[in-house]
Amino acid sequence: MTSRRRVLAVTALAASAALALAGCGTTEEAADGSTTGSGSGEQITLTDGTGTEITLDGPATKVVGTEWNVVGDLVSLGVEPVGVADVEGYEAWSSAVPLTGDPTDIGTRGEPSVETVASLAPDLIVATTDLPADAVEQLRDIAPVLQVVSADASDQIGQMETNFGMIATATGTGERADQVLDAYTKAVLDGEQALADAGLAGTEFAFADGYVDAGQVSIRPYAPGSLISEVTTSLGMVNAWTLEGDPAYGLASTDVEGLTQLPPDTQFLYFSNAVDGDPFADTLSSNAVWQSLPFVQSGDVHRLPDGVWVFGGPASMTAYVDALVETLTA
Repeated sequence: MTSRRRVLAVTALAASAALALAGCGTTEEAADGSTTGSGSGEQITLTDGTGTEITLDGPATKVVGTEWNVVGDLVSLGVEPVGVADVEGYEAWSSAVPLTGDPTDIGTRGEPSVETVASLAPDLIVATTDLPADAVEQLRDIAPVLQVVSADASDQIGQMETNFGMIATATGTGERADQVLDAYTKAVLDGEQALADAGLAGTEFAFADGYVDAGQVSIRPYAPGSLISEVTTSLGMVNAWTLEGDPAYGLASTDVEGLTQLPPDTQFLYFSNAVDGDPFADTLSSNAVWQSLPFVQSGDVHRLPDGVWVFGGPASMTAYVDALVETLTA
C-alpha cells in the first residue's frame, strides 16, 4: 500500500471511529429536565480509554488537562483549558499549539495538585493512562475524569485519532475536530509530494532525542511503532532504526556508539529546545565517535524547530510534518 493510500485509509478509519463515538457518546435530556453544567440541558455519556463510562451534563467548557497531548487537543479544538500541568514545560516543548487564555498551572504531569484542580471547579478533567491510579481516583472526587490511552505502538495514528475524537465528543467540538483532522491529512499528502519532488522518497531517517547524565549522552531512538515513525513513514520515508521500541511509545535506548549501526546516508533528525539545551550540538560537538559518523560529516543532521510535541495529537503532527518537509527541502 502506498503512503498516499495509507493516509486515505486512516482518514476513512477516523470517520468510522467518529461514527462509533457518536454511538457510544450519546446525548439525552436530564431526567428532571434541569439545566446544569454547560447549560445545554443535554447529557453526554461516553466510554473512555480504560472502559470507564462517564456522564457529563453537557459539552464540557471548564476543562483541566493533566498531560500535554490532551492539552494540545483541547486547544486545537478551540477549548481554553482552565488548568494545565506544567505550563512552563508545555510552552517550551509544545508551543507549536500555543496555549490560549490564562490557564492555571496544576503541578507536574505525573502528580497534579488535587487542591489546585479542585479550586478551578472543572466540569471535566482529561488525563491519560500514564497518570497513576491513585491520582485519578482523587481527581474523580472533583469532576468526571476522561482517560485516554497514552500511546499504542501497534497503531499510534489510530490511537491518536481515537483520543482526539473522545475529547471532541466530550467538549461538543466535532465540527472543529473534522477541520483539524482534514488539515493533518492534507499536510501529509502535500508533504509526501514535496519530499518526492525533492528526490527524498524512500530516504532513510533516524529520529531521536537525547539527554546528558554525568557528562554522557544517552540517546532515545524513535523506533518503528513510535508515533513519529508512523507519521514520517506515511510521508514516504523509511525508518533506519532496527532497535525494538517499548510496546506503548515505540521508544528504544542506545548511546553514541549505537549510532554507528545506522546507514551512512541516514537523515538524522532530532528535537530539543532552548530551555533544556541541545546535547547533540553541544555535548557531542567534541565527541570523536559522533564526529566520525558519515551523516554528521555530510551535514545530514537536522534539529527540527522547537515547540513541536512529538507525542501530541493531530495539530502537533501537522506542525511536525510541515517542519520536517521544510527542513529537508530547504
